[in-house]
Amino acid sequence: MTPFGERLRQLRSERSMSLKEMAEALGVSAAYLSALEHGRRGRPTHAMVVAICAQLNIIWDEADELHRLARLSHPRVTVDTAGLSPAATELANLLAERIRKLPPDRVARLLDLLKSAPTAPPRRRRRTG
Repeated sequence: MTPFGERLRQLRSERSMSLKEMAEALGVSAAYLSALEHGRRGRPTHAMVVAICAQLNIIWDEADELHRLARLSHPRVTVDTAGLSPAATELANLLAERIRKLPPDRVARLLDLLKSAPTAPPRRRRRTG
């Protein structure tokens, strides 16, 4: 399950809304919504998150949080370490190799460590042509 899927399921439960009811209201299949919640589909589009927020009647901070979780919920991540240090490349590769074997407490500790680290501004793409 992804962070977005976990929160979506929690919000639906708080509102006593079934998966089927929500899927019908959004105009998607229950299978798609279930796959989205369980991380078997890629992260939702911005439009889908907006529709979900409207359906669940959430605004402001709660809606911002759902958008943030959607951005962080791609179940198949690619990490580009080109131009970074050899240690950064090693970190990315070791994480990819070992994440399935990490106990939950270690995952939580690593997540806390990464959340507390300063964020870098987004890299600019060079125009070609």
